[in-house]
Amino acid sequence: MEVWLSMVKDVGFSAVVTFFLLHRIEGKLDELIQSVRLLPVDQEAGQPDERMKRQI
Repeated sequence: MEVWLSMVKDVGFSAVVTFFLLHRIEGKLDELIQSVRLLPVDQEAGQPDERMKRQI
């Protein structure tokens, strides 16, 4: 907790909130990038991705 408070003092509240939110969505962005990269391969094969099957 002290680390967060020192960061708020050093860079400001809005910068710390931005860093926190970006850190939280990093994993989701990586998964999205991987899905987009695999999309042309899946379309050529005519097989939807397993995640797409669950959504349909």
